[in-house]
Amino acid sequence: MLRHLSRAALCVAAAALAPHVVRSQAPRSRSLTLQEAIALALASGSSSEVARSVRDAAQQRDRAFNARLLPQLFVSGNAANYNRGINPITLPDGSTQYVGQSQNQSSLQMGFSQRLPLTGGLVSVGSALSRVDQYPTTGIPGTRLYQASPLVISLQQDLFKPRNVVWDKRVQSLSATVAQRGYLEVREDIAGTTAGAFFDLYAQQITLANAAKNVAVNDTLFTLNTGRFEVGKIGENDLLKSELALLRSRAAMADAALARDRAEATLRRIIALPAGQSFSIVTPDSIPDIAADPDVAVLQALRNSSVVQQAVFDDVQAKRGISQARLNNRFNASINASVGFNQTARAFSESYQSPLARQTLNVFVNLPVLQWGAGSADVQEASAIDRRTSANNRARREALVEDARFSALALQQAQRNLVIAAKADTVAAKQFEVARNRYSIGKISNTDLYNAQNEKDAAVLANVLALRTYWTAFYYLRRVTLYDFAAKRDITDSAER
Repeated sequence: MLRHLSRAALCVAAAALAPHVVRSQAPRSRSLTLQEAIALALASGSSSEVARSVRDAAQQRDRAFNARLLPQLFVSGNAANYNRGINPITLPDGSTQYVGQSQNQSSLQMGFSQRLPLTGGLVSVGSALSRVDQYPTTGIPGTRLYQASPLVISLQQDLFKPRNVVWDKRVQSLSATVAQRGYLEVREDIAGTTAGAFFDLYAQQITLANAAKNVAVNDTLFTLNTGRFEVGKIGENDLLKSELALLRSRAAMADAALARDRAEATLRRIIALPAGQSFSIVTPDSIPDIAADPDVAVLQALRNSSVVQQAVFDDVQAKRGISQARLNNRFNASINASVGFNQTARAFSESYQSPLARQTLNVFVNLPVLQWGAGSADVQEASAIDRRTSANNRARREALVEDARFSALALQQAQRNLVIAAKADTVAAKQFEVARNRYSIGKISNTDLYNAQNEKDAAVLANVLALRTYWTAFYYLRRVTLYDFAAKRDITDSAER
């Protein structure tokens, strides 16, 4: 169902555009509706670009993290490790002898590694090759020795320690979700800001057009009163009031022209419209009649808002802190183990013949015994942070519920006020016409006429402001709930409207 605006408001809007007919007919001019202005702001505006960059960065971080959880192919090595000098050498009998050496060591490793998703350990399967070149020195001939490991399977695993990979996966996923919801909310903020700037320009155009009409009316009345004064029908005081009203109306028109140009510059900046392209706004002649149920608004806000996702993120971080504080102050261990084959030879091809079994095992244990209460203090600190996080999350949830409920009520009130403002605009315009006609035949005083004129001006502006309030309330409700009450669907279904 569509609720139409008053005929008087549309007539005034048409009058507001009249002084700019020449501009609208200029080359490259375009008409701009509210939805077109919002689309331009979302596509080209600087705020939208910043929001997209923040979202894309978070998405790429999440993508990179998940990609590193997949099997990784690695190639590493040491191309040269040259050493020439007199070095201490331990002899078989335990004595040390200083011997001149000139040698180079090089190595190459290649294989696959895989992070274990549940335990956080690292498994790798690969092959390695190293070579030692002993260059000739005094009395010692040069030699070359290869060591080949055709197959090596390795495991690195922490025991009784925080599983960082599991926590990191939860944190990265939540971080990407928070960034995506935040991006959608910024889009609605931009839409609301654009709507505000759009109707600010509309209000200034209405004010300028109304000021021009007031100048024309006051000029006519001053001419009329001059004639009346000359024939003695009015006193000099009434003539001076009429002249003062004309001067004030001209000053008000100049102020309105400046305010209109500034409002246009603001809207142009928000929607990133080139400075050389002129435009004229086309205001909506109807608004959607939306049933904004406060209970639905609260439900959608609790399901979609970034505040809720941020609360989950903060809670995970707090629980991670407690887990790390507890596990780091208990018995823990680390295991590094490998099995495979290796062989040495003076020729490259021979180093892969008849490989021998190879096993390594390294178990590192750690047991804090006396910390003077440091471990307990770490746990208490993490617990205090968790309690603070829980309290903040409750406060933010309550504020979100309150904001969603009153945003829905504000939109309902804005719809009612718009109907009243449109009716008041029509009534005030008719009252002014009656007052002007009665003044022309001398039935009322100029004070009564100017009062009617002021009421008409106030009603025109109030109607425009009511329209602005409606659209800004409409987009703010969308921002709080990330729900389109007009289409009855979640905005989170897609990143782009």
